[in-house]
Amino acid sequence: MAVLASLVAMAVVAALGLWAAGATDLPGGAFPSVVAAVVVMAVGGSVGLSGDAGAIAETNAGLSVLPLSVSLAGALAIAAGFLRPLRHRAVADAKELAGWAGRIAVLWLLLLVGLGLLARHRFRIPLGDGPAADIGDALDSSPEVGFETDVPLTLLFGLLWLAGVLIVVLLVSRAAPLPARLLRFQESVRPAAFAMVVLLLAYVALGFVIGLGVVVTRGHAAATLAVLLLGLPNLVWLAFTLGLGASWEGRVDGPFGLPMPQVLDAVLRRPDDTTLSLNTLADHDGRVWWLLVVAAVLVLGAAFLMAARSPVRMRAWQHAVHMAVALTLTVLAVCLLAGVSAHYGLSLLGIGDLGGGLSGLVELRPVLWRALVLALAWGLVSGFLGGLFARRVRRRGKVEVDPG
Repeated sequence: MAVLASLVAMAVVAALGLWAAGATDLPGGAFPSVVAAVVVMAVGGSVGLSGDAGAIAETNAGLSVLPLSVSLAGALAIAAGFLRPLRHRAVADAKELAGWAGRIAVLWLLLLVGLGLLARHRFRIPLGDGPAADIGDALDSSPEVGFETDVPLTLLFGLLWLAGVLIVVLLVSRAAPLPARLLRFQESVRPAAFAMVVLLLAYVALGFVIGLGVVVTRGHAAATLAVLLLGLPNLVWLAFTLGLGASWEGRVDGPFGLPMPQVLDAVLRRPDDTTLSLNTLADHDGRVWWLLVVAAVLVLGAAFLMAARSPVRMRAWQHAVHMAVALTLTVLAVCLLAGVSAHYGLSLLGIGDLGGGLSGLVELRPVLWRALVLALAWGLVSGFLGGLFARRVRRRGKVEVDPG
């Protein structure tokens, strides 16, 4: 049931997002295959792109991106299914936990095999009118592009994705029992892990509200809904790192671009790599400085939540260390998951881009060392302040004695 619930959640979110993006109009009944490909990509699977444009033409394409809205839906569903038979228990034997995880893993791998076999299709790309179309017809070089799942790699990365989800569940949830040997770590690890999950979900919830506001005030309902259902965490967690002061590098070239907000596309649409940061974004829209304010409020709130869920005997400097480690690991995960790399190109007789805008490139990658250093600093400061603020609230381990 856990595996089935995860599949249904991811398939529904992916199908609705692709429907909003207009993928139902793809030729050859490709919609189910595209949905399967998006689900495979969402769990870290490998979907390769291939092209064929005849003997004298060449195509090249590549795509590396995680549709994190779909990933998040699947992770929440499978986490709930994993926890359900283990709830209301404080301790569980390591063999029992491994047994539950192993049974889920076997069914999960079978599911990925089925998805991998379904996620494959080929499309013919029209060259339009003009000399390019005439040459293509005369030389039988009309380009085709397709996608196909690398099943072995998908099984490997899909299994790693599942292991990561289950480990996070055990780290975060108080309802998840732990082996007796690990109980001594839960007081220092679980409050920080829970605070980080709440922080990331708070960004997703805030982004969803803003997306609904865009639909009401500016229209573009279909495009906005597609972004919300396919890549909302990609955008809001990128905004989270930018609010901390981190920077990203990349560029956008050709007809493909970032769907929203347009300020990202404006900064990155350069012939060479450029830096994406609060300063470069502010040159186009001064409102991006609100990202700094939002990051300060939410990170400090997460630090307070962590301290409030920790035992009262912990001191402020301990909260600072726990928050620094947790926030650094969280930013590292976001940087590894939210990057984008996509390109497609066509050349005929050695002349590139004969299709009139068929070549394109989108790249976005983090400046990792800067992001991690800033996360460490933010964690130390916010953790210390959160520990001080939490002294004023009733906390675990605190005993109030009646003066009478």
